[in-house]
Amino acid sequence: MLRFFLTSLLFMGVVTSCTPRTQVIKGVTVHPVLVKLSESAKRGQTVTVQGRYMGGPLTGKIILGATADGTNGFEIPNTSVKSWTDTEVVFTIPSDFPPGGSWLFIKVGDMLSNGLPYSVKQ
Repeated sequence: MLRFFLTSLLFMGVVTSCTPRTQVIKGVTVHPVLVKLSESAKRGQTVTVQGRYMGGPLTGKIILGATADGTNGFEIPNTSVKSWTDTEVVFTIPSDFPPGGSWLFIKVGDMLSNGLPYSVKQ
């Protein structure tokens, strides 16, 4: 009986050590990839971003109004995010956002996505 009990404990230790672990933001090693954006929208309207490896609302940031290299953009506040999955982000353009053409990026941890051109309508 004792032998069975010890064998069971050993087996459970092996099984639990093989279970997948939760991904930590410090361990992000894949750049987010943007594939498609919805059509241009006015302030107060929604934008849909499709891609891969985009993290989630706690780990990712939306940068709009940036230059082609991802600098000088504005971070969209979390209150403007309607939904966020690893493959799709839906957010509302803030009412005080300046209209015009620029680039949109997603940043997860320190990893910046490729940029896609986006224009906020007047």
